[in-house]
Amino acid sequence: MSLPLSPDTPPHAADSHDLIRVHGARENNLKDVSVEIPKRRLTVFTGVSGSGKSSLVFGTIAAESQRLINETYSAFVQGFMPALARPEVDVLDGLTTAIIVDQQRMGANPRSTVGTVTDANAMLRILFSRLGTPYIGSPQAFSFNVASISGAGAVTIERAGQTVKERRSFNVTGGMCPRCEGMGRVSDIDLSQLYDDSKSLNEGALTIPGYSVDGWYGRIFSGSGFFDPDKPIRDFTETELRDLLHKEPTKIKVDNINLTYEGLIPRIQKSMLSKDKDALQPHVRAFVERAVTFTACPDCGGTRLSEAARSSKINGISIADACAMQISDLAEWARGLDEPSVAPLLATLRQTLDSFTEIGLGYLSLDRASGTLSGGEAQRVKMIRHLGSSLTDVTYVFDEPTTGLHPHDIQRMNTLLLRLRDKGNTVLVVEHKPQTIAIADHVVDLGPGAGTGGGTVCYEGGVEGLRTAGTVTGRHLDDRTRLKEKVRTPSGRLEIRGARTHNLRDVDVDVPLGVLVVVTGVAGSGKSSLVRGSIPAGAGVVSVDQGAIRGSRRSNPATYTGLLDPIRKAFAKANGVKPALFSANSEGACPACNGAGVIYVDLAMMAGVATTCEECEGKRFQAAVLGYTLGGKDISEVLAMPVTEAEEFFGAGPARTPAAHAVLRRLADVGLGYLSLGQPLTTLSGGERQRLKLATHMADDGGVYVLDEPTTGLHLADVEQLLGLLDRLVDSGKSVIVIEHHPAVMAHADWIIDLGPGAGHDGGRIVFEGAPADLVAARSTLTGEHLADYVGA
Repeated sequence: MSLPLSPDTPPHAADSHDLIRVHGARENNLKDVSVEIPKRRLTVFTGVSGSGKSSLVFGTIAAESQRLINETYSAFVQGFMPALARPEVDVLDGLTTAIIVDQQRMGANPRSTVGTVTDANAMLRILFSRLGTPYIGSPQAFSFNVASISGAGAVTIERAGQTVKERRSFNVTGGMCPRCEGMGRVSDIDLSQLYDDSKSLNEGALTIPGYSVDGWYGRIFSGSGFFDPDKPIRDFTETELRDLLHKEPTKIKVDNINLTYEGLIPRIQKSMLSKDKDALQPHVRAFVERAVTFTACPDCGGTRLSEAARSSKINGISIADACAMQISDLAEWARGLDEPSVAPLLATLRQTLDSFTEIGLGYLSLDRASGTLSGGEAQRVKMIRHLGSSLTDVTYVFDEPTTGLHPHDIQRMNTLLLRLRDKGNTVLVVEHKPQTIAIADHVVDLGPGAGTGGGTVCYEGGVEGLRTAGTVTGRHLDDRTRLKEKVRTPSGRLEIRGARTHNLRDVDVDVPLGVLVVVTGVAGSGKSSLVRGSIPAGAGVVSVDQGAIRGSRRSNPATYTGLLDPIRKAFAKANGVKPALFSANSEGACPACNGAGVIYVDLAMMAGVATTCEECEGKRFQAAVLGYTLGGKDISEVLAMPVTEAEEFFGAGPARTPAAHAVLRRLADVGLGYLSLGQPLTTLSGGERQRLKLATHMADDGGVYVLDEPTTGLHLADVEQLLGLLDRLVDSGKSVIVIEHHPAVMAHADWIIDLGPGAGHDGGRIVFEGAPADLVAARSTLTGEHLADYVGA
């Protein structure tokens, strides 16, 4: 028992380390930022999108903490870990172990499910191997990632100085469905999309991306010797066609090079169908969508499990049934089990399942593919393993944990953040929502603007002080968007009848066209199922989802939006040379750094060093290319321009380029006027990437725009600009349908469709449709109550 200290006892030296001190942080756009963050408190970092919040929290504090922890491992172990460079900062003091819970989508491996990434499946497998009847084997007999294998043969054993041969057999019982190999689905390939049977291989019969006659695969097939490359495929014998399509891997020699030949179908299955479709290159993805049809495996019914694994049951429930249950129902089932022999396992399983419900994900099922989770859902799934943790005095770092949450669910998230803090942890949250800013013990507001206009601390202190600080966040913290006095009249209706995607219950609804429609409801109520399942992206529909923008450090806003093409052509025309010279990824690239602008030195297990290329001085282009100008500027100077300056430059005068000006105007419309054209995509914040995608899709031809939570990552001030953009789209004759939780967007709508009343099987129904004023007046739903509080009704 600890004794109370007398008033005269001096404080212990260890108690003086109650601050995380950052001095002189210069990561990305930070301008010598110095802050002191209290430990064991909840600190919220806010500011407009692109102001430097993530650079300070993730790029500086969390990155250095992780780097220092990695350095405690041996050099051998560090060789297998990602090498982290020391952040650009003078002093970082008082750091603790950092646990980062970010919004990065989970790896969309087809074998990864909600159950596998949270270890809930591992616990269920042990439970069924102990209690399931009939008994079929160890936990791996219930795993859809373990195949059943058996074999026999002679083994050589050294025994008592003699070599003895014995016959041995082995048997591994796995739970994988043998037909679909644990994928839950089988693919049917349309052979007419693989080749043109009227042509021979040498005439280019193969129509698969990357299989051209002159390509590597084309040479393998033509030189394999299994068929005549000059004979049309329609004239192949049955054996030749089987070798072309299905032959197992076989060693061959082509032009004196040892190679492995494999039939078209197994090669496509390994190279394309085993990967997440969204991770494929666009032209490959288009081929897969055109050539392959996926259906649920008829043997396992899509459960991924073998017949034996499905036959073993506990109280009439198989592991496949348990994984298909809504997690809130599964938690009830687990609570009904009373078996002392597995009591510790059951306690941990119940705690994990209850955490799902607590965090607002009780509507998921364990067999849900992890790649289908939204960014907000993925982040909350990652939180689950930390909620029951016994660790204290660690730093939890969250990136907008309220993303994708209804105001009702935000209250639950706030409770969880406070619980982590009250266990003695330091909680750092990057956030824009006023409800979460309000619970902070300490606020750091960055700004005043974005990009080069940000990177400084505008305010540091309590929430009440922020309200009177006069910063952009302080001024907008209590903003309330008023309900429209007059809503627009629809120009037509989009009829949805009998919608049953996921949890929808035969929903019939008319979506008004020619107005701003907001589809809302608690997380998991069926919003995305209704909109995406019933309004497929296609002719006349432009869909902007939350999918991540993929791009390397060579990608930038100019390349991503297609802006660089008209710019290159304008430079080429003005100087009478080829457009390829004005690409840092093509002929115009600096030969020393290959157009990267920096030279990377790999230092094995230590962080690599990037130094500015001495030859091009970081400009990425050859000196000869920089001699060509357009309107008095060379290509590197144009790429260094912010969008607003470039819009003026290409809008008039000698550099006038209408195609480039149109793209730049769209970028300015979505609030990205401060971005440099050549800024690497890897340095953009989440909100900036979302708006960059929106600006790109605004060029698409379509009468209906479907936007999935466009306020993600946006500051309160940026939301106003977004509402103006949505109004301009509707006023130009477009129909805009927005899936959204933000009360400002709801209040600004012409028509609201509210789903619920709950999540999962408690949702899937239309609980309100009409004008926002009627929803506020009725207060009949959770959304109605929160919207009424927001507008002060």
